[in-house]
Amino acid sequence: MAGATEVSRAAATPPAARRRPWARLRRAWLPYLLLLPAVCFELLVHVVPMLVGIWISFKKLTQFFIGDWGAAPAAGLTNYRFALDFDNAVGRALLHSFLVTCGFTVLVVGLSWLIGTGAAVLLQDPFRGRGLLRTYFLVPYALPAYTAAITWEFMFQRDNGLVNRLLVHELHLTSHAPFWLIGDNSFAALVITAVWRTWPFAFLVVTAGLQNIPADLYEAAAIDGAGVRQRIRRITLPSLRPVNQVLVLVLFLWNFNDFNTPYVLFGNVAPQQANLLSLQIYDTSFQSWNFGSGSAMSVLLLLFLLLVTAVYLLLTGRGRRSADV
Repeated sequence: MAGATEVSRAAATPPAARRRPWARLRRAWLPYLLLLPAVCFELLVHVVPMLVGIWISFKKLTQFFIGDWGAAPAAGLTNYRFALDFDNAVGRALLHSFLVTCGFTVLVVGLSWLIGTGAAVLLQDPFRGRGLLRTYFLVPYALPAYTAAITWEFMFQRDNGLVNRLLVHELHLTSHAPFWLIGDNSFAALVITAVWRTWPFAFLVVTAGLQNIPADLYEAAAIDGAGVRQRIRRITLPSLRPVNQVLVLVLFLWNFNDFNTPYVLFGNVAPQQANLLSLQIYDTSFQSWNFGSGSAMSVLLLLFLLLVTAVYLLLTGRGRRSADV
Protein backbone atom coordinates (compact mmCIF):
# COMPACT_ATOMS: atom_id res chain seq x y z
CA MET A 1 0.00 0.00 0.00
CA ALA A 2 2.83 2.44 0.85
CA GLY A 3 4.53 1.79 -2.49
CA ALA A 4 1.32 2.33 -4.38
CA THR A 5 0.79 5.63 -2.51
CA GLU A 6 4.30 6.92 -3.49
CA VAL A 7 3.72 5.94 -7.12
CA SER A 8 0.39 7.73 -7.14
CA ARG A 9 1.99 10.87 -5.62
CA ALA A 10 4.77 10.88 -8.24
CA ALA A 11 2.18 10.47 -10.97
CA ALA A 12 0.16 13.33 -9.53
CA THR A 13 3.20 15.68 -9.37
CA PRO A 14 3.33 18.02 -12.39
CA PRO A 15 6.34 17.56 -14.72
CA ALA A 16 7.41 21.22 -14.19
CA ALA A 17 7.58 20.67 -10.43
CA ARG A 18 9.72 17.55 -10.91
CA ARG A 19 12.14 19.49 -13.13
CA ARG A 20 12.38 22.50 -10.79
CA PRO A 21 15.24 21.24 -8.51
CA TRP A 22 17.37 20.38 -11.55
CA ALA A 23 16.63 23.78 -13.08
CA ARG A 24 17.69 25.54 -9.89
CA LEU A 25 20.89 23.50 -9.77
CA ARG A 26 21.63 24.28 -13.40
CA ARG A 27 21.12 28.01 -12.85
CA ALA A 28 23.42 27.91 -9.82
CA TRP A 29 26.28 26.16 -11.63
CA LEU A 30 25.93 27.74 -15.08
CA PRO A 31 27.99 30.89 -14.30
CA TYR A 32 30.84 28.78 -12.97
CA LEU A 33 30.76 26.52 -16.03
CA LEU A 34 30.92 29.56 -18.29
CA LEU A 35 33.89 30.95 -16.34
CA LEU A 36 35.75 27.63 -16.31
CA PRO A 37 37.50 28.07 -19.74
CA ALA A 38 38.71 31.55 -18.78
CA VAL A 39 39.98 30.29 -15.43
CA CYS A 40 41.84 27.43 -17.13
CA PHE A 41 43.49 29.76 -19.63
CA GLU A 42 44.39 32.18 -16.83
CA LEU A 43 46.07 29.36 -14.94
CA LEU A 44 48.01 28.20 -18.00
CA VAL A 45 49.05 31.63 -19.25
CA HIS A 46 49.70 33.54 -16.01
CA VAL A 47 49.54 31.58 -12.77
CA VAL A 48 51.57 28.51 -13.76
CA PRO A 49 54.43 30.51 -15.41
CA MET A 50 54.50 32.83 -12.40
CA LEU A 51 54.85 29.89 -10.00
CA VAL A 52 57.55 28.36 -12.19
CA GLY A 53 59.40 31.68 -12.22
CA ILE A 54 59.27 31.88 -8.44
CA TRP A 55 60.61 28.32 -8.23
CA ILE A 56 63.47 29.16 -10.64
CA SER A 57 64.42 32.19 -8.51
CA PHE A 58 65.49 29.77 -5.76
CA LYS A 59 67.66 27.73 -8.16
CA LYS A 60 71.12 28.24 -9.66
CA LEU A 61 69.70 27.75 -13.12
CA THR A 62 72.22 28.66 -15.82
CA GLN A 63 72.93 27.49 -19.36
CA PHE A 64 74.58 24.38 -17.95
CA PHE A 65 71.27 23.09 -16.58
CA ILE A 66 68.94 24.34 -19.30
CA GLY A 67 68.38 20.77 -20.52
CA ASP A 68 67.39 19.53 -17.06
CA TRP A 69 65.95 22.18 -14.76
CA GLY A 70 65.50 19.75 -11.92
CA ALA A 71 69.26 19.09 -11.77
CA ALA A 72 70.01 22.75 -11.01
CA PRO A 73 71.30 23.12 -7.42
CA ALA A 74 69.28 25.02 -4.87
CA ALA A 75 70.31 28.63 -4.32
CA GLY A 76 68.12 29.64 -1.41
CA LEU A 77 68.10 33.42 -1.17
CA THR A 78 71.43 33.80 -2.96
CA ASN A 79 69.89 35.15 -6.15
CA TYR A 80 67.94 37.78 -4.21
CA ARG A 81 71.01 38.85 -2.19
CA PHE A 82 73.04 38.99 -5.40
CA ALA A 83 70.44 41.21 -7.11
CA LEU A 84 70.13 43.53 -4.11
CA ASP A 85 73.88 43.81 -3.49
CA PHE A 86 74.61 47.24 -4.91
CA ASP A 87 78.36 46.81 -4.43
CA ASN A 88 78.62 44.43 -7.38
CA ALA A 89 78.09 45.24 -11.06
CA VAL A 90 74.77 43.39 -11.34
CA GLY A 91 73.27 45.14 -8.33
CA ARG A 92 74.42 48.57 -9.54
CA ALA A 93 73.00 47.91 -13.00
CA LEU A 94 69.70 46.79 -11.47
CA LEU A 95 69.50 49.92 -9.30
CA HIS A 96 70.33 52.14 -12.28
CA SER A 97 67.66 50.52 -14.44
CA PHE A 98 65.15 50.83 -11.58
CA LEU A 99 65.77 54.58 -11.30
CA VAL A 100 65.56 55.00 -15.08
CA THR A 101 62.28 53.06 -15.09
CA CYS A 102 60.86 55.27 -12.33
CA GLY A 103 61.71 58.44 -14.23
CA PHE A 104 60.40 56.99 -17.47
CA THR A 105 57.12 55.90 -15.86
CA VAL A 106 56.50 59.23 -14.14
CA LEU A 107 57.07 61.19 -17.36
CA VAL A 108 55.01 58.89 -19.58
CA VAL A 109 52.09 58.62 -17.17
CA GLY A 110 52.04 62.35 -16.46
CA LEU A 111 52.33 63.44 -20.10
CA SER A 112 49.87 60.82 -21.32
CA TRP A 113 47.29 61.83 -18.72
CA LEU A 114 47.79 65.53 -19.44
CA ILE A 115 47.54 65.20 -23.23
CA GLY A 116 44.67 62.72 -23.09
CA THR A 117 42.66 64.81 -20.63
CA GLY A 118 43.27 68.01 -22.58
CA ALA A 119 42.19 66.41 -25.85
CA ALA A 120 39.09 64.89 -24.22
CA VAL A 121 38.05 68.24 -22.73
CA LEU A 122 38.59 70.06 -26.03
CA LEU A 123 36.46 67.51 -27.87
CA GLN A 124 33.74 67.39 -25.25
CA ASP A 125 31.40 69.89 -26.94
CA PRO A 126 29.95 68.76 -30.29
CA PHE A 127 31.20 70.39 -33.49
CA ARG A 128 31.57 69.42 -37.11
CA GLY A 129 34.33 66.86 -37.59
CA ARG A 130 34.55 65.84 -33.92
CA GLY A 131 34.00 62.16 -34.72
CA LEU A 132 36.77 62.21 -37.33
CA LEU A 133 39.22 63.80 -34.89
CA ARG A 134 38.38 61.22 -32.23
CA THR A 135 39.07 58.46 -34.74
CA TYR A 136 42.45 59.96 -35.66
CA PHE A 137 43.41 60.33 -32.03
CA LEU A 138 42.79 56.63 -31.40
CA VAL A 139 44.98 55.42 -34.28
CA PRO A 140 48.21 55.11 -32.17
CA TYR A 141 46.35 53.04 -29.59
CA ALA A 142 44.85 50.79 -32.28
CA LEU A 143 48.22 50.04 -33.88
CA PRO A 144 50.15 46.99 -32.68
CA ALA A 145 52.96 47.85 -30.29
CA TYR A 146 55.67 46.53 -32.59
CA THR A 147 54.35 48.48 -35.57
CA ALA A 148 54.33 51.73 -33.62
CA ALA A 149 57.83 51.19 -32.20
CA ILE A 150 59.28 50.22 -35.58
CA THR A 151 57.76 53.34 -37.15
CA TRP A 152 59.40 55.56 -34.55
CA GLU A 153 62.68 53.67 -34.93
CA PHE A 154 62.79 54.68 -38.60
CA MET A 155 61.76 58.23 -37.75
CA PHE A 156 64.61 58.53 -35.22
CA GLN A 157 67.30 57.41 -37.67
CA ARG A 158 70.14 59.91 -37.69
CA ASP A 159 70.84 60.25 -41.42
CA ASN A 160 67.47 59.71 -43.09
CA GLY A 161 64.94 59.90 -40.26
CA LEU A 162 61.97 62.23 -40.34
CA VAL A 163 62.77 63.77 -36.94
CA ASN A 164 66.23 65.00 -37.93
CA ARG A 165 64.94 66.04 -41.32
CA LEU A 166 62.40 68.27 -39.63
CA LEU A 167 64.78 69.64 -36.99
CA VAL A 168 67.80 70.27 -39.21
CA HIS A 169 66.53 70.97 -42.73
CA GLU A 170 63.01 72.32 -42.21
CA LEU A 171 63.00 74.17 -38.88
CA HIS A 172 66.79 74.80 -38.71
CA LEU A 173 66.76 74.31 -34.93
CA THR A 174 70.17 72.65 -34.96
CA SER A 175 73.09 72.61 -37.36
CA HIS A 176 73.92 68.92 -36.99
CA ALA A 177 71.78 65.79 -36.92
CA PRO A 178 71.73 64.35 -33.37
CA PHE A 179 71.72 60.68 -32.49
CA TRP A 180 68.40 59.56 -31.01
CA LEU A 181 68.80 55.83 -30.52
CA ILE A 182 72.13 55.99 -28.68
CA GLY A 183 73.57 58.33 -26.11
CA ASP A 184 71.77 60.92 -24.01
CA ASN A 185 68.89 61.44 -26.44
CA SER A 186 67.83 57.79 -26.25
CA PHE A 187 65.80 58.43 -23.09
CA ALA A 188 63.89 61.27 -24.79
CA ALA A 189 63.24 59.05 -27.82
CA LEU A 190 61.89 56.31 -25.57
CA VAL A 191 59.59 58.71 -23.69
CA ILE A 192 58.26 60.26 -26.92
CA THR A 193 57.47 56.85 -28.40
CA ALA A 194 55.77 55.62 -25.22
CA VAL A 195 53.72 58.79 -24.81
CA TRP A 196 52.60 58.63 -28.46
CA ARG A 197 51.36 55.08 -27.88
CA THR A 198 49.80 55.67 -24.45
CA TRP A 199 48.00 59.00 -24.49
CA PRO A 200 45.13 57.83 -26.77
CA PHE A 201 44.15 55.31 -24.10
CA ALA A 202 43.97 58.12 -21.53
CA PHE A 203 41.96 60.13 -24.03
CA LEU A 204 39.52 57.24 -24.51
CA VAL A 205 39.02 56.66 -20.78
CA VAL A 206 38.62 60.33 -19.92
CA THR A 207 36.19 60.81 -22.82
CA ALA A 208 34.05 58.00 -21.44
CA GLY A 209 34.18 59.59 -18.00
CA LEU A 210 33.10 62.97 -19.35
CA GLN A 211 29.92 61.42 -20.74
CA ASN A 212 28.73 60.77 -17.17
CA ILE A 213 28.97 64.42 -16.09
CA PRO A 214 25.52 66.06 -16.36
CA ALA A 215 25.39 69.02 -18.73
CA ASP A 216 23.20 70.85 -16.22
CA LEU A 217 26.23 71.40 -13.99
CA TYR A 218 28.08 73.26 -16.72
CA GLU A 219 24.99 75.28 -17.63
CA ALA A 220 24.42 76.28 -14.01
CA ALA A 221 28.08 77.23 -13.61
CA ALA A 222 27.99 79.31 -16.80
CA ILE A 223 24.89 81.13 -15.56
CA ASP A 224 26.67 81.87 -12.27
CA GLY A 225 29.53 83.44 -14.22
CA ALA A 226 32.11 80.67 -13.96
CA GLY A 227 34.72 80.73 -16.70
CA VAL A 228 36.19 77.78 -18.58
CA ARG A 229 39.05 77.30 -16.11
CA GLN A 230 36.73 77.42 -13.13
CA ARG A 231 34.38 74.90 -14.70
CA ILE A 232 37.25 72.53 -15.42
CA ARG A 233 38.66 72.98 -11.92
CA ARG A 234 35.37 72.84 -9.99
CA ILE A 235 33.32 70.40 -12.08
CA THR A 236 35.36 68.40 -14.58
CA LEU A 237 38.36 67.32 -12.50
CA PRO A 238 36.40 66.45 -9.31
CA SER A 239 33.87 64.46 -11.36
CA LEU A 240 36.68 62.59 -13.10
CA ARG A 241 38.45 61.66 -9.86
CA PRO A 242 37.25 58.00 -9.75
CA VAL A 243 38.12 57.55 -13.43
CA ASN A 244 41.55 59.14 -13.03
CA GLN A 245 42.38 56.98 -10.03
CA VAL A 246 41.94 53.81 -12.08
CA LEU A 247 43.53 55.34 -15.18
CA VAL A 248 46.73 56.41 -13.41
CA LEU A 249 47.15 52.97 -11.83
CA VAL A 250 46.69 51.17 -15.15
CA LEU A 251 49.12 53.51 -16.94
CA PHE A 252 51.66 53.03 -14.17
CA LEU A 253 51.52 49.23 -14.36
CA TRP A 254 51.66 49.21 -18.15
CA ASN A 255 54.66 51.49 -18.47
CA PHE A 256 56.67 50.16 -15.54
CA ASN A 257 56.50 46.71 -17.16
CA ASP A 258 56.98 47.95 -20.72
CA PHE A 259 59.31 45.71 -22.69
CA ASN A 260 58.15 45.94 -26.30
CA THR A 261 58.87 49.63 -26.85
CA PRO A 262 62.52 49.72 -25.66
CA TYR A 263 63.30 46.31 -27.13
CA VAL A 264 62.12 47.28 -30.61
CA LEU A 265 63.75 50.71 -30.46
CA PHE A 266 67.16 49.64 -29.17
CA GLY A 267 67.42 45.89 -29.68
CA ASN A 268 69.04 43.46 -27.26
CA VAL A 269 71.35 46.03 -25.67
CA ALA A 270 69.81 49.37 -24.78
CA PRO A 271 71.81 52.52 -23.98
CA GLN A 272 72.43 53.10 -20.30
CA GLN A 273 70.26 56.22 -20.42
CA ALA A 274 67.24 54.16 -21.54
CA ASN A 275 67.96 50.79 -19.95
CA LEU A 276 64.61 49.98 -18.35
CA LEU A 277 64.16 47.34 -15.69
CA SER A 278 62.45 44.95 -18.09
CA LEU A 279 65.47 45.08 -20.42
CA GLN A 280 67.84 44.53 -17.51
CA ILE A 281 65.93 41.42 -16.48
CA TYR A 282 65.96 40.21 -20.10
CA ASP A 283 69.71 40.81 -20.35
CA THR A 284 70.40 38.91 -17.12
CA SER A 285 68.19 35.99 -18.13
CA PHE A 286 68.73 35.56 -21.87
CA GLN A 287 72.02 37.33 -22.59
CA SER A 288 73.99 36.29 -19.51
CA TRP A 289 72.11 32.98 -19.24
CA ASN A 290 71.53 33.44 -15.51
CA PHE A 291 67.90 32.44 -15.27
CA GLY A 292 67.94 32.19 -11.48
CA SER A 293 69.03 35.81 -11.01
CA GLY A 294 66.67 37.00 -13.73
CA SER A 295 63.75 35.23 -12.07
CA ALA A 296 64.70 36.74 -8.71
CA MET A 297 64.67 40.19 -10.30
CA SER A 298 61.26 39.47 -11.79
CA VAL A 299 59.90 38.40 -8.40
CA LEU A 300 61.30 41.58 -6.82
CA LEU A 301 59.61 43.61 -9.54
CA LEU A 302 56.33 41.80 -8.89
CA LEU A 303 56.57 42.49 -5.15
CA PHE A 304 57.35 46.15 -5.78
CA LEU A 305 54.35 46.56 -8.08
CA LEU A 306 52.08 44.78 -5.60
CA LEU A 307 53.30 47.06 -2.81
CA VAL A 308 52.82 50.23 -4.86
CA THR A 309 49.37 49.08 -5.97
CA ALA A 310 48.30 48.27 -2.41
CA VAL A 311 49.53 51.62 -1.06
CA TYR A 312 47.92 53.50 -3.95
CA LEU A 313 44.57 51.78 -3.48
CA LEU A 314 44.75 52.38 0.26
CA LEU A 315 45.46 56.09 -0.16
CA THR A 316 42.87 56.63 -2.88
CA GLY A 317 40.26 54.66 -0.96
CA ARG A 318 40.91 56.71 2.16
CA GLY A 319 40.67 59.94 0.16
CA ARG A 320 37.41 58.79 -1.41
CA ARG A 321 35.89 57.98 1.98
CA SER A 322 36.94 61.36 3.41
CA ALA A 323 35.45 63.12 0.38
CA ASP A 324 32.15 61.29 0.86
CA VAL A 325 32.05 62.37 4.50
